[in-house]
Amino acid sequence: MRSLATLLVAAAALLAGCERPPVTMVQHGYRGTGMDQVYNPRTLATQAALNTAPEATPPVPADGPKASEVFKNVKVLGDLSAGQFTRLMVAITQWVAPPEQGCNYCHNPNDLADDSVYAKGVARRMIQMTQHINADWKTHVAETGVTCYTCHRGKPVPAQVWFRPAPAKKGGDFAGWRAGQNVPAMSVGLTSLPVDPFSAYLAGDAPIRVAGTQALPAGNRSSIAATEGSYALMVHMSQGLGVNCTYCHNTQNFGNWNESTPQRVTAWHGIRMVRDLNNAYLEPLKTAYPANRLGATGDAPKANCATCHQGAYKPLYGAAMAKDYPELQGVKVALAPADGLPPTEGSPTGAILYFAVGSADLAGDAVPGMAQLVASLKANAQAQAVISGFHSASGDPAANEELAKRRAFAVRDALKAAGIEEARVVLEKPQVTAGNAAGEDPRARRVEIAMK
Repeated sequence: MRSLATLLVAAAALLAGCERPPVTMVQHGYRGTGMDQVYNPRTLATQAALNTAPEATPPVPADGPKASEVFKNVKVLGDLSAGQFTRLMVAITQWVAPPEQGCNYCHNPNDLADDSVYAKGVARRMIQMTQHINADWKTHVAETGVTCYTCHRGKPVPAQVWFRPAPAKKGGDFAGWRAGQNVPAMSVGLTSLPVDPFSAYLAGDAPIRVAGTQALPAGNRSSIAATEGSYALMVHMSQGLGVNCTYCHNTQNFGNWNESTPQRVTAWHGIRMVRDLNNAYLEPLKTAYPANRLGATGDAPKANCATCHQGAYKPLYGAAMAKDYPELQGVKVALAPADGLPPTEGSPTGAILYFAVGSADLAGDAVPGMAQLVASLKANAQAQAVISGFHSASGDPAANEELAKRRAFAVRDALKAAGIEEARVVLEKPQVTAGNAAGEDPRARRVEIAMK
């Protein structure tokens, strides 16, 4: 009897990681390749509730006075009509803000133009990021696009974000150093793989492919640790999208692109899109957040595949919300008043743009001031635009450096909006960050562009 009980316990342990019936299998590859997707109806029912898109707010006319003329301190979306602007603000409130706070989550209720609430500055940058995704990452989001709801789902913070983990303590643990793995973590599906597959691959650009392309390959120096890291990222993607490995790969040859599904190409672009968003938009916001919103190492919340997908092979199962909000399509250039700033200096071979104190918004004359340079870049397809951001010497040095970087990103976005390919725009840290050591010199708060 004891042996039977032991056998039953062992059998239960073996089956614990399996899907209990009934399950559905859908073949989407050639017979004999094992390219089947396994769907659990119980999981699907849960995911369906999480991936239902809300009804669109009724459209409003595009005519009438501009939002920048009706409202104060509109640094993004000021080119919309006041009606369009209000409609989008109502939608964003429903998508992002806690119900008990509503508009007050981002705004000072006594002065809507006030910028003292940190969430308002973050929201501005997130709107620009959404426009950037819809305009420049169609290789991943296609014409479906994204809105704020894609990630937030009615919450102020998306359910799936990540931070860099704190360094592990190498104490007198009898088990020795775990090398960031062999601990239970949902980020890698409770496997023994490294629990942080994001820093190297979704913030950094570490190589993901580790297998050789031929038998007994020469020159393949990928380590076991790199292999484990790559598998950790793949487990995350499988979980985040609610799919098997065979959604992208052919089990006959995982590394062969010719035998892979089209979804693998989409995923390739998705990895690069997330890297771009983390480095250009999300991580630079760490200076804007209060301490309680930062991670253990002081970094900002960042995105991974699950942030948008949340267990669905397509976010919201492919619901095309973005088409109902054309305001979120395309890269819009945020313009700030040029009062008190030196005028933009533009020529066919370069430009210098100036910024207000603490701001990364382009001045109103910035885009016209770059016109000659843009024309030269379009006439010379081999030329590159090299961008360097500067800051004044007053204030916190680390915050100033981040601000200079955000200013450079704003100029990059403006060049892209003007039709210059991103591959031709190079961000270069200046060798000498000359600034005014006594007070705020407007000419120190600048971005320089040089055609090379």
